Amino acid sequence: MKYCSHCGAEVAEDAAFCPKCGSSLYDTYGENNVAVSDKDWLATILLCWFLGVFGIHRFYVGKIGSAIAMIFTLGGLGIWVLVDFIIILCGDFKDKDGKVIKRS
Repeated sequence: MKYCSHCGAEVAEDAAFCPKCGSSLYDTYGENNVAVSDKDWLATILLCWFLGVFGIHRFYVGKIGSAIAMIFTLGGLGIWVLVDFIIILCGDFKDKDGKVIKRS
């Protein structure tokens, strides 16, 4: 069973639209019923690589609190940035709403 990312209603596996709110389910779900972010994967990984110590990639995905923490710690002296970079490469990095940022 999967759920609508807009209203949280339970929907059938083969449903194209949510019966409660009418939202399209194809735009927000990828494989394995994981909500997919509208943020660009390439932009996220490039921001992480070039400006990661300043947390710019986290500002981009809406994680403001941890982005500010990255500024003060210089990306955890690079370790935090490296971990984020690997997570983005693996396709498991999430935006502020918990939606996964995937390659197009």
